[in-house]
Amino acid sequence: MKKTYDLIVIGGGAAGLTASGIGISLGAKTMLIEKHKLGGDCTWYGCVPSKALLNQAKKVVNGQKIDFQEIAGNIHAIRNRIYKEADHPDKFRAMGIDVEEGAAKFTGSHTLQIEKVGGEFREVSSRFIIIAAGSNALIPPIQGINQTPFLTNHTLFERSRMPESMIIIGAGPIGTEMAQAFRHLGTKITVVDMLDRILPNDEPGFAEMLKKKLEQDGVTYYLGSEVLAVEGDEERVAVSIRNNDRQVFLEAEKLLMATGRRPDLEPMNLEAAGVAWTRGGITVNERCQTSRRHIYAIGDVTGRYQFTHMSEHMGKVAVTNALLKIPMKIDRKHVPWVTYTDPELAHLGASRKELDEQGISYETYRFPYSMIDRAVTDGQTTGWIKVYAGKRSGKILGADIIGAHAGELISQYALAMRNGISLRKMADTIYPYPTYALGVRRAADQWYIRNQNATLVKWIRRIFRYRGPLPDLSDPERIV
Repeated sequence: MKKTYDLIVIGGGAAGLTASGIGISLGAKTMLIEKHKLGGDCTWYGCVPSKALLNQAKKVVNGQKIDFQEIAGNIHAIRNRIYKEADHPDKFRAMGIDVEEGAAKFTGSHTLQIEKVGGEFREVSSRFIIIAAGSNALIPPIQGINQTPFLTNHTLFERSRMPESMIIIGAGPIGTEMAQAFRHLGTKITVVDMLDRILPNDEPGFAEMLKKKLEQDGVTYYLGSEVLAVEGDEERVAVSIRNNDRQVFLEAEKLLMATGRRPDLEPMNLEAAGVAWTRGGITVNERCQTSRRHIYAIGDVTGRYQFTHMSEHMGKVAVTNALLKIPMKIDRKHVPWVTYTDPELAHLGASRKELDEQGISYETYRFPYSMIDRAVTDGQTTGWIKVYAGKRSGKILGADIIGAHAGELISQYALAMRNGISLRKMADTIYPYPTYALGVRRAADQWYIRNQNATLVKWIRRIFRYRGPLPDLSDPERIV
């Protein structure tokens, strides 16, 4: 059967936009199918509106009267600007991509049926197909949830009125960011989670520091708590939880479910294509191939890394393998992520727990924000940089940062780690003063301090006429 296209991409979020863009640039006849609007969750329901809200909330001064309609209007304007400038279908059509609006489902391993707006249908076929259909909010089976109005990230940013109070179920990145943002705006916030800590994938000590900061902001936490039932209407909701073997009843104006995300795969009729999948996502190998070698899956539909940057990375991996036949694999070792609270919390690579469990020998090199002069001038001295690296080699294995601009600083380590740049080479690099990035180099300097012999350090101190004591940043009892 003659194929209509070389490459069809299902889903116009970050993963799909990247894949289709690379596909057309390599000369493949490419179609991009999106059932809603290009841009996906990131532009409309995730990264863009949440960071816009956080930015607005950070500017609020205590006692300031909040015009939430204006804030909502600004968020809508930012989303639309990014859509028009980066995600609009006309821009992709101008590149030569056929953009089709509608819902796609498989009718065979190479064929798709597109249900267009208005009920029309179109049949298409392709040599290669990439599934990048994203995910939806995961709602756990809580008693009463189907009869109780609640918000998710898909509906939260459509509100034009700020709630007086809100219960957030889920203390992951979304729940944590929105807890701080709405608390700064004046909403009374209560966060409930079944785990005994927030942000379970992050450095425990840093996550606890952030939790204490949010508690100082006025956020109330019920951790290690089971949600028993919910009930309510558009004006009031009630949540029953079990906390420390006692039943607690919470009330608020609104309920936000921040309990994760899950791919919605059933409407795609994957069985017709012979693509293996579970409720957690489509099964793929390290080259993003599904159980059918010519069909790839990328981004949230795989249930792996629910980050925009990893969706883009997987898009590149999939197209490179499909069209160029270059055996590129998913980079598991250098995955960064950031929670954009105040302070920011960032992670890269392996955690201390993973290194310990794998029996890998490493040293932890630390540097406090209180010794970064730019942080001192800006009054942003709360924070730490931690780097995990080989004792002798200085090879970077992972890093954690809490503090202002942590998301920008972790990128320095991501570049270094991906390209084999050791702490020694970072320490030998000239960084401008005064910058936050200089803290990255100062953390690398700790490798020098620990690994050079006493005589060399003595001569260096004499050359530079330094008489004071060197800071001791290695004592785990003195730091987080």
